[in-house]
Amino acid sequence: MQSLAIPIDQLEATALKVREHIIKMSTDGGCFVGASLSAADLIVYLYSEFLNINPNNLDDPDRDYLFLSKGHDVPALYGTFAELGLLERDRLKNHLALNDHIYWHPNTHIPGIEFHSGSLGHLPSVAIGVAMDIKIRGGKNKVICIMGDGELNEGTCWEAALVANAHKLDNLIFVIDRNHFQANMPTEELIPLEPLTDKFEAFGAAVKRIDGHNFEALHEAFSAFPFETGKLNVVIADTVRGKGLPSIERRADRWFCNFNAEEVASLLKELHGEHLTNLTSETLVVR
Repeated sequence: MQSLAIPIDQLEATALKVREHIIKMSTDGGCFVGASLSAADLIVYLYSEFLNINPNNLDDPDRDYLFLSKGHDVPALYGTFAELGLLERDRLKNHLALNDHIYWHPNTHIPGIEFHSGSLGHLPSVAIGVAMDIKIRGGKNKVICIMGDGELNEGTCWEAALVANAHKLDNLIFVIDRNHFQANMPTEELIPLEPLTDKFEAFGAAVKRIDGHNFEALHEAFSAFPFETGKLNVVIADTVRGKGLPSIERRADRWFCNFNAEEVASLLKELHGEHLTNLTSETLVVR
């Protein structure tokens, strides 16, 4: 395994900044805070260390591709873009503003966003199309599709796994943000997913399951790419929804948050290890 090009403490510092951005976007209309926080470390690692994507090659046909199928995690993507120079930091203040394209789901008007997403289960098929094109052209590009665990209730995800293996797309990685929640219910209470590793292996994939908040574990897994020649790669990243904010970690009722200004200020302090936040804003419940 090659050593990390970027020190872990620097990756952790970037992820902390991304979490700050997520919290700041959780007011004046709100955002999907919990899932964005669970995916922050993963997205920071991929763009900082693994993918050939930078502000200067966004139109280069030899770049790598990342598709955020669980599009509601886009605050983590926006924050990462801002920290790595793909997006001006000041534009994050335009979240949900009518004069910009920064809102609840990815928008291709923002450089670096490869495809619109929001309706779950769609982008695995898009990623397959891109991976197949690369294979036909003899390219070396890597293609990643990040999915939520609740998203796996969509049959298209499993059809995509079958097709990817039928075409031996070992240049493709499905990454599952396994935070164990779907909207405001635990996945295992709604439609149980486990044993998830066994299921993907039964569909022909090569699977690695890791701690999605541990940069060493992330690097060890992705450094082994491709995991097996001729097989779809799958990384199941076990994460904590709301990671970094004990006030909302693993809380089913805090999947979407529209915090007031006082809560945001307190949550930013909580992120840095200060007191827990007394949350008074309403929660969003779906049944």
